[in-house]
Amino acid sequence: MDYNQLNGLSLAYLGDAVFELIIREYLLNKGYAKVNTLNKKCVKFTSGKSQADFIYFLINGKILDNDELSIYKRGRNSHIGSVRKNIDVETYLAATGFEALIGYLYLRDKDRLNEIINLIIKRKEESNNERN
Repeated sequence: MDYNQLNGLSLAYLGDAVFELIIREYLLNKGYAKVNTLNKKCVKFTSGKSQADFIYFLINGKILDNDELSIYKRGRNSHIGSVRKNIDVETYLAATGFEALIGYLYLRDKDRLNEIINLIIKRKEESNNERN
């Protein structure tokens, strides 16, 4: 498979599944066992708003290289058929771009994927600690 030829929505489709699986594994490793708790905590990472926040953090922090930024834009600029009711179009498109980036990194460079995921988890943990 030539992942450079995949369109943004195909990469986002894969990235959505990969990101959710990684976050679920992370939460299980943190010791959460009740499914309801796992689901609530997982949604805090995988919601469209959270994903948009993560990509803005990566972009504003100048963490992404030019290729990664290009993949994000490929996903963000994809033609989408519809948007969920609870999220605005701009946030939804940013989240789609984030998922495309995750899908791309999963196919291209798992070490870089892990680096990005670890930065995101650290960021989320820090923001949770600030609220407590």
